[in-house]
This record gives sequence, structure tokens and C-alpha cells, in this order.
Amino acid sequence: MSHLQAAVLGVVQGLTEFLPVSSSAHLILVPRLFGWPDQGLAADVALHWGTMAGLLAYFWKDWWKILKEREQRRFLLWLVLASVPAAVLGLLVKDFVETACRGVGPVSVTLVAFGLLLGWADRVGSRARGWESLDLKTCVLIGLAQALALFPGVSRSGVTITAGLFLGLKREDAARFSFVLAVPVVFGAGILEFKHLGEIALTPPFWTAVIAAALTGFAVIAGFLRYLRSGSLLAFAVYRVLLGLLLLAMLR
Repeated sequence: MSHLQAAVLGVVQGLTEFLPVSSSAHLILVPRLFGWPDQGLAADVALHWGTMAGLLAYFWKDWWKILKEREQRRFLLWLVLASVPAAVLGLLVKDFVETACRGVGPVSVTLVAFGLLLGWADRVGSRARGWESLDLKTCVLIGLAQALALFPGVSRSGVTITAGLFLGLKREDAARFSFVLAVPVVFGAGILEFKHLGEIALTPPFWTAVIAAALTGFAVIAGFLRYLRSGSLLAFAVYRVLLGLLLLAMLR
């Protein structure tokens, strides 16, 4: 990768990882638009390390509280249990996803389907529950939804926010839990894929991408949570559907 390609991919990752629009879909589509070779799933996971750095930087106080305070240990256990479905499914379907699900067709379908689901959840969710109402059942159900994000186009943040809304969480609290829940899964996936990166991890463009993803991701988290205090998710649902339909039309 050139520094320009790395910077573009890093910014795309940072912009789309935390918005419910699917970072994996955009990381597949953007190289095709510019005529670049597909960077591969391993590099995609490495870019997630960049956004995880932005995530940890933004929520470091929350994680310090979770790890330090004894009364928070139960919540830490809930996060671990909620991360198990994605970890297990990832081990089972990783090769299938990498070979059969990265095409424009499958991505288009998941963009539309889960965009409609997001819009529905935003409309019918009661938004009556806050962060303090989280319990084991809610965490595990959102964790089960998170496992679906292994398929490009679904969006990890999108499907977990959708599940949170259906379970009655407020928009901002659903997004905040989605972001905290991302850390164990992204960290685990990054560890598994790091050994496959080879020499790419030693190149300056690789770190250009990681830094761009981290900085952009931090800014997006702050802006998105602030927006959700009063804003709707409808615009993101519409964007997903229109993008998916456009891609489907391009296949004809």
C-alpha cells in the first residue's frame, strides 16, 4: 500500500467503524472504486486495531473503573460472556466469510436488510432504559447479535445498536454499550490475525493507516454519541439502503 491508500483506508475505517453503516462493506468497496487491490481480511482486522486504540482512548475512564472496582467485576464477566458468540462463530466461519462473503452482491444484500432492521428498531424501540439497567440477559442478547457482524455489510455497531434499541435501551446508551463491547472481540480478532499480516505490519504505510483510523475513530465516537442524545438513526438506515440498492443496480 502507498501512504495515500493507507491514509484513505484508515480514515474510511475510522469513519465507518462506529457509525452503523458497516466498515467492512466500505473497506471492500472503496478499493474497488479507486482500482486498488483488495487489502484482505487480515489488513481489515489490523485497521480495527487503529479504531480500538481510539476506542480505548475515549473510554479509558470507563475501562479503568470496570477493571479497578470490585462491584464492576460482574459487568466485566457479562462482557466476556457477551463476546463468546462472536468468538465461536468467527472460528467456525472465518474461511467462508473471507472467500464467499466479500463480494459486492452479498454486501449489498446485508446493507439493505440490516439497514431496514435498524430503521425499524429506531422507530419501535421504547428507549426507556439507560446504562444502569443493563443486566446479563441484555448483554448476552446484544452479544448474540454482534456475532452476525462477521458477515460484511452487517455492521458490528449497527447490529448491536439495533439489538439494544429492540431491548428498550436509549440510543446513546445502546451505542455506548456497543462501543465498550467491541473491545474484547476486536482485540481477540486482532491477536488471531496478527500472525498472518507478515511484512505488511512492518511497513510505514501500515502504521499510517492505523494512526489515521485511531484519530478519525476517536473523533467519530465523540460526535456520534453527542448526536444520539437528541438525533435519530433514520438517516443512517436510509444511507445503508440506498447504498445497497445502488450496488445491486451496478451488478446488472
